[in-house]
Amino acid sequence: MQEKIKAEIKESLEAKNLVLKQLVPQIEQAAKMMIAALKNGNKILFLGNGGSAADSQHLAAELVGRFRQERRALSAIALTTDTSILTAIGNDYSFDQIFARQIEGLANSGDVVVGLSTSGNSKNVIIALEKARELGCKSIGLLACDGGRIAGLVDLALTIPCKNTPRAQESHIMIGHILCSMVEQELFPA
Repeated sequence: MQEKIKAEIKESLEAKNLVLKQLVPQIEQAAKMMIAALKNGNKILFLGNGGSAADSQHLAAELVGRFRQERRALSAIALTTDTSILTAIGNDYSFDQIFARQIEGLANSGDVVVGLSTSGNSKNVIIALEKARELGCKSIGLLACDGGRIAGLVDLALTIPCKNTPRAQESHIMIGHILCSMVEQELFPA
């Protein structure tokens, strides 16, 4: 079993090494996009399905609460958390609309919408990002493999070059933590 555990850890390290080699400039660009939005009084909206829904909630919490330092709350929302909204929209419209309807009601021009999808083809994320673009929002995709359809819809695609979903999700949360760190350091210098 220990050899299997070591293999899992090595896979995770390999995916993160690919991020280190290929995505540092894009991560910086994403951080600058989020910082500019927050400096201008805008907000960050996160969305995704399954594990990506959980990651959306995690990252929004880091910004609204705190990441590493005491500071004022930042404006961030996970569109994955309100079960009344999710079930009403899913029932009255369709599951494909659960995020787009929230974007329509909550997002403003200049906000940043972060869509998480390891496949890059989640229909409800695609429709939400299309609505975000229509409203003048900026968009970031945390993706994997080839980025799917979402890679072509977002202003900035952070695509983990990996087909292994768990390893891609681990890399997404690492990138999310880096973004939170950069935002905090820039907006609240020590």
